[in-house]
Amino acid sequence: MLIERIEYKWIEAFRQTFQQCQVQAGEVAAILCETQSRRVNVDLARLALEQLGASVFEVTLTTPRAKGSIPVRSTGASDAIQHLAPVIESLRHADFIVDCTVEGLLHAPELPQIMRGVGENRPRLLMVSNEHPEILERTVAGPQTHAQVRSAMKRMKSSQTMRVTSEHGSDLSIQLDQAVVGGVWGYAQKPGMVSHWPGGLVLAFPAAGSVSGRLVMAPGDVNLTFKNYLTSPIELVIESDEVVDINGHGADAEMMKSYWKAWEDLEGHRACYATSHVGFGLNAQARWDALAFYDKRDCNGTELRAFAGNFLYSTGANEVAGRHTLGHFDLPMRGCTIALDGVCMVRSGEVQWDQLETAA
Repeated sequence: MLIERIEYKWIEAFRQTFQQCQVQAGEVAAILCETQSRRVNVDLARLALEQLGASVFEVTLTTPRAKGSIPVRSTGASDAIQHLAPVIESLRHADFIVDCTVEGLLHAPELPQIMRGVGENRPRLLMVSNEHPEILERTVAGPQTHAQVRSAMKRMKSSQTMRVTSEHGSDLSIQLDQAVVGGVWGYAQKPGMVSHWPGGLVLAFPAAGSVSGRLVMAPGDVNLTFKNYLTSPIELVIESDEVVDINGHGADAEMMKSYWKAWEDLEGHRACYATSHVGFGLNAQARWDALAFYDKRDCNGTELRAFAGNFLYSTGANEVAGRHTLGHFDLPMRGCTIALDGVCMVRSGEVQWDQLETAA
């Protein structure tokens, strides 16, 4: 286990990232955290913001009681704010928000209201993933990642279909014509922008009924919700967005079935089985093998969503399709071929960088 303490190099990593977020002297910066937040990241954020001359205030919320008996992980849908009006109002007045909540505000119900800001002022928000600072230090994004993600977004927004295949038997078709496309490069530099660190991926939230086929996860692919590498294959059969069959032998498949079923029973519907988002990683600094180097408490796994060439398939909440659930799986897969309208963007897990240059 790594030690969590203030290190100058980590202040520098935060400062560099905040500089890319265009934090200026005199701006008002809010740090949002909760009682279960990783305190060292909150302190590093404050020190870096103060070095840049920002006026900093901190809002610390009590981490809410668990809902039922099921652990909630990897959702990006923090429930820490609990719709508290004074919290929302204070964040709306900030120029820059550092989100250090455990799950993050990416899909939190209060986020749209916060990001509307006040008058003509709209805040910028950076979710600092609940990682040990060493992970954040290794994945500070730069201008190249920004350019590559923007190019991939442009290509995906102009495409009608995504097809994902692999030598293991995957063959998935995604209709993109009504999807909402987004990208994350690891910093938020414009008013109204939301991003997360680590970053470096492009993704789409497909409209209802847009995803069908099958995915075959192979040993070495990742279940980020469990922070585990698979040791045996799992086949997911997907019809009209929903995982309708889970085929596999051993603990990997059985644990996935158990977690899905728990949310189905608790919530009384099958939204947890449906597609949340799809995309691919573009961050050459992020590592597929990173989970092997950290205890589970040190690592949130966001880096593995972004390693270059992965196909990221996620199930759970999808606002575009009108589905809401706390059950969520992030499943980065290696070795896939990803084509947009027949143009290969990732071939057998290798990004075709020339195609991104063409789209720029």
